[in-house]
Amino acid sequence: MGSSGQRLNIFPTRMALTILKSKLAGAIRGYNLLKKKRDALRRKFQAILAQIIENKEAMGSQMKEASFSLATAKYATGEMLTHSILENVGSATFKMKLSSDNVAGVHLPNFQQIADAGQNTELTVGLSKGGKSVQKSREQYTKALIALVKLASLQTAFITLDEVIKITSRRVNAIEHVIKPRIENTISYIITELDEGEREEFYRLKKIQGKKKRDADAKLKEQAEKGVVVVPEEDAPNILKNADETADDVLF
Repeated sequence: MGSSGQRLNIFPTRMALTILKSKLAGAIRGYNLLKKKRDALRRKFQAILAQIIENKEAMGSQMKEASFSLATAKYATGEMLTHSILENVGSATFKMKLSSDNVAGVHLPNFQQIADAGQNTELTVGLSKGGKSVQKSREQYTKALIALVKLASLQTAFITLDEVIKITSRRVNAIEHVIKPRIENTISYIITELDEGEREEFYRLKKIQGKKKRDADAKLKEQAEKGVVVVPEEDAPNILKNADETADDVLF
């Protein structure tokens, strides 16, 4: 983890350390936000999955009833059913519109039926029980179509959420296992280098002070051998101080 491959290639300075610390704080904040988003999407994903299972079971029974009603209508009306329906239908009576639901910043498609009040929903096919059977079959297939549209919306949202969850999980894992460790290793490297530089600077200053002291001692020894009396700086007389102590008044 401490190798150069697991850290950024950057020159160790205090400015770089400050920048990397702010980047690390941003990475941690982004990681927490993405993790919350992923958790919210997973909860919605599980809820949609439960709705899909419920609607598929209801769809099976609804299609069974619709097929049975169609068989009853064909038995009651005979061969004229198809031609009569084609003659009575001029345009589509079942229309949809596409909207979207926002879940944690993800837009999920939602199909909704558009009610058209101008369409004629009555079919004049057959006599007596025949017409009622056709109308009942139409109602059953309309219910099945509504259930099918709802199921299509759920499955489309399910697929969309699955892709988004995968992308978000990859981002969370990348921040947790790549970006954060790399920045943390770089920060540790910079701190180590700065501490090493401070220790080297302290050792250098200590060596300089030692050399200055040795040079001063050697100079004093040389002057003593020559008979030169060296007065320490703190023992040297201060002319200004002595003048202030002896003089009462100073006239200019």
